[in-house]
Amino acid sequence: MQIVQNPGDWNRAGQKTCIAIGVFDGVHLGHQHVIRQTVSDATQHEAAALVVTFDRHPNSVVAPDRVPPQIYSLSQKLRAIEALGGDAAWVIHFDQAFSKLTGAEFVRGLVRDFGPIYSVCVGSEFTFGHKRSGNVSLLQALGRDLHFTVHGLAAVSLDGLVVSSTRIREAVRAGQLEQAGEMLGRPYSVAALVIPGDQVARTFNFPTANLDIRGMVLPPNGVYAAHAWCEGKCWRSVVNLGFRPTRAETVPTLHLEAHLLDFTGDLYGKELELAFVEKLRDERKFPSLEALRHQIVQDITCARGVFPG
Repeated sequence: MQIVQNPGDWNRAGQKTCIAIGVFDGVHLGHQHVIRQTVSDATQHEAAALVVTFDRHPNSVVAPDRVPPQIYSLSQKLRAIEALGGDAAWVIHFDQAFSKLTGAEFVRGLVRDFGPIYSVCVGSEFTFGHKRSGNVSLLQALGRDLHFTVHGLAAVSLDGLVVSSTRIREAVRAGQLEQAGEMLGRPYSVAALVIPGDQVARTFNFPTANLDIRGMVLPPNGVYAAHAWCEGKCWRSVVNLGFRPTRAETVPTLHLEAHLLDFTGDLYGKELELAFVEKLRDERKFPSLEALRHQIVQDITCARGVFPG
């Protein structure tokens, strides 16, 4: 899938384009419905399927006090879009200048930069442009003027409730990871870059990969069995999420760290994706580092028992 950083990178000039637009955090069942409609249109009309999304949540610019925690990193989101058959994704750098565009200016820019456009697909409640000046009605009016079809698709429901990124965040925070996975259409996971830690676990002979989890939505603190994916390879792992109370940090900081079973190597600077399998225990404080080391041995044994074979 081509990643378009700016419209000048578009290499399909003259070919019809079908476009899906959205934040698509989590690329959940509702988002998938929108993207699949775009891919279907593109297949039927020999067009390119372009997914238009953003490099950050728009609230980080227009309402910084109301930025929701991310379900997916940008790279996770793009992998999920590619898996749905998108030919390309335009990742818009959302900044103050972009936030000032009206809905009409944004759409006319799409036609100028990616036309001819056959169809635009969004959720029925989608709004866009400066002060949310654009909606499905505006898209339909512009479509009549600029000669493209508009799909404003109704939300997808599960168990009688609408699937939404907000609902997924609530499920993750509550530890309802199976429910979150049902709405995502895939197991819940966290992906982030591996950053240096304090090396304490290494002195126990249980080195861990510490993830940069700033801005991410996370499940309840505790120890989990998980699958750890990096560069297409998978390892079984034991994951600790919490404030590491036994180590008595001067400034308690939330950490997400994974010990990959039977792994040797260097993961610094690489993206690690953790797919949670089962919670093993809650976070707790131990009387000494030696007691913590003993518990880690038990956690590893318990995690191995979770996985088959």
